Amino acid sequence: MAIIDFLKKQFIDVIEWTDDSRDTLSFRFPDEDKEIKNGAQLIVRESQVAQFVYLGEFGDAFGPGKHTLTTDNIPVLTNLKSWKYAFESPFKADVYYVVTRLFTGNKWGTANPVMMRDADFGIVRLRAYGTYDFRIVDVPKFLKEVAGTDDHFRLDEFNDTMRSRIVSVFSDALATAKLPALDVASRYGELGEALLPLINPAIAAKYGLEMTTFIVENVSVPPEVEAAIDKRSSMAAVGNLNDYVKYQMGQGMASGTGGGGIGGAGAELAMGMALAQQMMNQPGGIMAQASTGIQAPAAPAAAGAAAAAPAPAPALDLMTPGQVAQMLGVGESDVLASLESGDLKGRRIGTQWRITRTAVDTFLKG
Repeated sequence: MAIIDFLKKQFIDVIEWTDDSRDTLSFRFPDEDKEIKNGAQLIVRESQVAQFVYLGEFGDAFGPGKHTLTTDNIPVLTNLKSWKYAFESPFKADVYYVVTRLFTGNKWGTANPVMMRDADFGIVRLRAYGTYDFRIVDVPKFLKEVAGTDDHFRLDEFNDTMRSRIVSVFSDALATAKLPALDVASRYGELGEALLPLINPAIAAKYGLEMTTFIVENVSVPPEVEAAIDKRSSMAAVGNLNDYVKYQMGQGMASGTGGGGIGGAGAELAMGMALAQQMMNQPGGIMAQASTGIQAPAAPAAAGAAAAAPAPAPALDLMTPGQVAQMLGVGESDVLASLESGDLKGRRIGTQWRITRTAVDTFLKG
């Protein structure tokens, strides 16, 4: 009896593993140098896959259920071991249990800024973080590329291993999607949905994983890009410039333009700009006369007038940043940047800029 008991201890009759940890991705069944005998029972529970590995080569894989290990259901191992007739003698092999359920709420983030090329701002540096849900879909590839020979591979080890890889895949997907920086920094929900079809093929091919959800919780951009976003939001809030000028004029009049103050100065400036624009657009105006070379007839002098009235000053040729950009063949953002820095002189009305042609000529000469 002692010999029979000794022999029984040398062979594995039942192979099973119960996961109570909830954070295990793969687990190697402890064989303690025992051999698997013919007819041994293999038990695989839901959300598990049992993968046999023999001398570093992947053998048969089993899904949920109770399996009796015989020659018929381990054809790969039979071929690897070169059994000529049948599986009769015990053998040694590693058995890995891999958990295939969904792992949720995993965090990702960029330790360093991600460089992306943007049509509006050129090269932009982005920082981002969020969460993702994933599952294992290719067991051999996952064991080979991620878990390795670890006998108990847990979620915290996975996060440490995959954090930089996920960020790399995110950067590649972001470059492929060619999303504007303004959209990246403001449309998080759409961004995650747009990147998911680009990320999944990459991680499936490299690591045997599939992401069911990829959420971007925050994207931070450099201060200059934030300023540009705020500026565009302000421009959209102002809406029609003519309505805004009328509003400013009304406010100035209500507070008394003669008394000065910020409101009065704004109203006076707005009225002056409006009058100058009207003078430019009138058919008989000064600018029209200058372009045609025809002098307007002089008005008859009033009887008893002490002196002739002074001639009106020439009207300013005003342009918007967009018109200046079109004239110079550059982007509107470049013109706005020059205005902000003071290199190009202009006048701001609310959130809008107006530039004279003289200022443009001075800027080009300087």
